[in-house]
Parts: sequence; C-alpha cells; structure tokens
Amino acid sequence: MNNAADTSKSPIAIDWPGRALAWLARRPIATLALLFLLLWTPGILGLPPLDRDESRFAQSSRQMLSSGDFIDIRFGHVPRYKKPIGIYWLQAAATAIAGAGDRAHIWTYRLPSLLGGLGAVLLTYWCARYFASREESWLSAALAGATLLLTAEATIATTDAVQLACMLGTIGVVLRAYLAGRDQQHPAPSFGLVMAGWAALAAGILVKGPVVPAVASVTILALVIWDREWHWLKLLRPLWGIPLTLVLVAPWAIAILVASHGEFYQQSFGQDFAAKLAGGQETHGAWPGYYLGLLTISFWPAILFLAPGLAAAIRGRAEPATRFLVAWCGASWLMFELVPTKLPHYVLPLYPALAIMSAAWILAPRDPAAPRWQKALVNLAIVQFVVGLAALIAAAICLPGRYGVGAPWWLAAETGVTAFLGLAAVIALLRGTPVAAAGLAMVTVLVLYPVFALGTAPRLTQLWISSRAAQLIAKDARPGDPPPALAGYGEPSMVFYLGKDTRLTNGSGAAAIGAAQGGLAVIEDSERPAFLARLAELDADVTKLDEVSGYNYSKGKPVHIMIYRVTATHDITEPPGE
Repeated sequence: MNNAADTSKSPIAIDWPGRALAWLARRPIATLALLFLLLWTPGILGLPPLDRDESRFAQSSRQMLSSGDFIDIRFGHVPRYKKPIGIYWLQAAATAIAGAGDRAHIWTYRLPSLLGGLGAVLLTYWCARYFASREESWLSAALAGATLLLTAEATIATTDAVQLACMLGTIGVVLRAYLAGRDQQHPAPSFGLVMAGWAALAAGILVKGPVVPAVASVTILALVIWDREWHWLKLLRPLWGIPLTLVLVAPWAIAILVASHGEFYQQSFGQDFAAKLAGGQETHGAWPGYYLGLLTISFWPAILFLAPGLAAAIRGRAEPATRFLVAWCGASWLMFELVPTKLPHYVLPLYPALAIMSAAWILAPRDPAAPRWQKALVNLAIVQFVVGLAALIAAAICLPGRYGVGAPWWLAAETGVTAFLGLAAVIALLRGTPVAAAGLAMVTVLVLYPVFALGTAPRLTQLWISSRAAQLIAKDARPGDPPPALAGYGEPSMVFYLGKDTRLTNGSGAAAIGAAQGGLAVIEDSERPAFLARLAELDADVTKLDEVSGYNYSKGKPVHIMIYRVTATHDITEPPGE
C-alpha cells in the first residue's frame, strides 16, 4: 500500500488494463456511480416486494407517511419495535419525493438502499485514498461494491446498505486519527471532519442501533491492545463528539420512550437484541466458521483475490494502514462469530476492508520467487471463484425451471457469456495479469447480475405468491368490500400489496369476519377445514373464486391458497375482534 502523497504516477499503467484503471481512477465519483447504477438499478426496478424484512420495512414506512406520525413505528395495527427510526425516515422521504403521491411501488422504498450502497462504495474509496494510490482506492471501491452481498443489500429496502455507509463514515475518521497518531506524514483530521465522523456514528445508531458503535469500538480496542498505545484517540475529540452524538440521537430516543411507554426498548433491546446474544434467534443459529464458509458466494467475484490479499496483509501488518485493516477485520469478525444468531449480511461491515486488502495485492509487484504456499493461496482463490461462478450460473439457468416457466434460449446464451468472461478472468490471473483479471471479473458481474434481475427473477413465478394473489384479489374485489381476511398465508408482502387494514387471522377467525362483514377471504390449505367448518356453523354462504399455488421461500414449503367470497349473514351485527 502506497502513501497517497507518492502516487501521482503509477507503475501499473503500462498495459491496456493498467491504462484503463488509471483513466477510471482519475474520475472516481463519476465512474463508480455510473458503474453501480448500471449494476443495481435492474434489481431495484425488477424485483417484486420480498419477504420478510423488506416488506415489513416498506409497509411501516408507508404507514408513517399515511399517518403523519414520524415517531412511532407500526406494521399493520401492531408496533414494530425491532429497529430504530432512521431507515423509516429515509424510506418515507424517498417515497414522498420520488413516488409523486403514489406509495404503492416498492422501488421508491429501495432508493435509500441504493444511495446507501453508492455512499458505501464512494466512502470505501475515501478510506483507501488516505494511504493508497488512486488506482488502488478505485479498485477497492469497485471490488466492495460488486460483491454479491452488497449488491443484494443495495437493491432491497432494508437497513444494511445505509448502515454500511454510516459505518464507513465513522471508521474512515478513526483510520485518519490512527494513521496521524502513528505517522507524521499523515495530517490529523480537522475538527469538522471528526465531528462529521461522530455524526455518521449517530446516524448509524438511528439506522440499526449498536452495530456501527460496536464495529468501531472493537477495532479501536484491538489497535490499542496490539500497539499498547492510546494517545491517538485524543484526535477523535471524544469530549466534543460524544455530546454531539447524544444531541443527535436523544430527541427521537426520548420521544419513542414516551410514545411507546417504554415498550420500544423492551422489545428492541430486552427481546430482539438480547435474543440474538442468547441464542440463534428465529432458527438463525450457526456454528463458528459460518461466515467463512459463505465468503465463496457472498464475497464473489472479489473472492478471486481475497486469500492471497489477506495473507499479504497479515505479512505486512507492521505497516500502520495495513495493521488498521487487519484489526478492523479480525476484531469485528471475531465479534460476529461470537454472536449465536448468524445471518449472511451481519458481516457486511468487514467487506470494504477485505476489498482494500484484495486491491492492494492485485496492484502489488509480483515476486517471481514467491513461496509455494503463496501460490497455493492463489489456486485456492481460483477454486473459490470458479465454485461461486458455477453456482450462480446454475441458479440463473435452473431456478426458472424449478420455480417458474423455464429458461429461454437467450437466458442460457447470456449465462454462457458470463461463464466465458469468468473463465477469462481466471486465465488472466493464472497468466500473471491480476489487473486484467479484476477488470474481467467486473465485466462478468455487469452481465450476470442484470441477468438475474431481469431474466431469472421474473420467471420465478412460483416464488412470487403474493404478487399473483394480489392481482387475483384486485380482480375479484367489489366496490365497498371490507379489507380481505387472510388465514394461513400472512406474509408481509401481502400486507404491502393489500394495505395495513388487511386482517391476519386463522381459518375460524376469517370465517367469523366474513360472516359478519362479507367480502373476500384468502385461505391457505392448512386453515381451510377450520374456515369451512366455522362458516357452516354460522350458516354463511361462500363462493370459491380463484386459487394460487406456489412455494413459500420464507418457510421453505409449498403453498396452495383459495380465494373465497363470503356473504354476510344478517344476524351477526358486530365483527369479531382481531
């Protein structure tokens, strides 16, 4: 890794991949923004609302707009007290501006994730640029953004892409303070920049609670223990920064305490957060090593450079910037592994550091006398890349046949192009041209990811149960119908399609609601016997209208749904409670 002051000329710009990288690196904001708009926009526009978290976030933000209550958080008629307010504010604002009065389109709720992902990419460049060349910084940002995990998070309406941007705004200031304290060549961060870092920390707390403070804290702790020196922490101005953070977070924290009568903190910390620390919440437990095993897919295509890049960083850990990256990765990885609840996106805050290490290895001079174990790591990375490539291509081709209408010839042709480009990246690496390999890997994702979003995903009709059911419900509805009653299939995406007043109940409850109010009942097979039996008891008339079959990927099982029209009986005057 090079000092930024010594990088006006780069030794890599001697062949066409090097010249191309140098050209891109001279225009980092424009080229990175354009690259990832091209990469992520198809998914934002093409995917239907996903279960379960995305639809919960989007629907809660939609209700916030409708109610005008920007303090409390509701999903349907019940509180949603698992995450702080930040993402709901952002989604509500994005929909109010971009939706032009229409709040029913999921893509408007995804805009904060898109902007958060773009912010994370540019902040990765900003972090690396403090100590590395323009080319290394640009490549670091591109590798981080192209990973499958960040691509997924930047295209759905959840918290993690925005959280990553907040984390990088925080950790980038910590990095500058650490390097300034270790090396006089690096200037100390200005007061304004340090306060901006504390503001990013406050934003991270408002978006996802303790994650950003935890990553920053364990990184700092690891560095202090490793170096046995802590005076550089004075450059972070904690006597100013901590009060600023409290000033930014406290107004909503106090307001929700009052509005929820303390229930928000009881649910978010006493139940949700505590459950994650105590065990595998909602069956999401896993053994240590879970995240390491997922890297082949989640960090693809940058996995092609990770093993040798990580080894090179560990060998060069005496250099302050590299030491910071190793501490950032190592301490945070250990923290996430120790938490019993494990989900793939939890380790996303580590990916920029891994990408910077990978980019540093790509641009480092090659050593002809490299030991065998170092070459073995390159071979390991190639195997991981090929396995990930094969898995993604197989998914693009096979999933439409298993869960939809099958793959047309042009989809197979495009995945063939993807395979060719991916193998070309491998060959370039084997021939000792890692910059060309990185470029070919980026071109590979530019083909593959839009193929998934625009070619594969729309053909997975068996998975998009809610969208098909909502279309039939809209067709079968009559003016004056009450909100439909759902029994057995009450996924959050159905509430997003049908609205907050949708009644989520069981078979017997749906029958009682129908007998009292009339209207549509959407009944999954497991609840149908109870539904029909209760209707018979109430002597209510029912007519079967439509049916939907599919596969509920949230529960991992097939689903069959019947849509009925129930005629209200005249001797029931009060509808049953929820």
